[in-house]
Amino acid sequence: MIQKMSKFTVRVNEETLKKFRYVAEYNARSANRELEFLMRRHIAEFEKTHEKIILSEL
Repeated sequence: MIQKMSKFTVRVNEETLKKFRYVAEYNARSANRELEFLMRRHIAEFEKTHEKIILSEL
């Protein structure tokens, strides 16, 4: 199954972006994949603490 990929723009200062790219490269990921990884992990932690997010409710 092919998932539709959405675009998301983030505004961040240059130093933070450079450091983020460094961390992503260290983890053998692109900056985009690193951000996606962090978002998924954050969502999983949220759902552990609160409740599972049901997308039909959004």
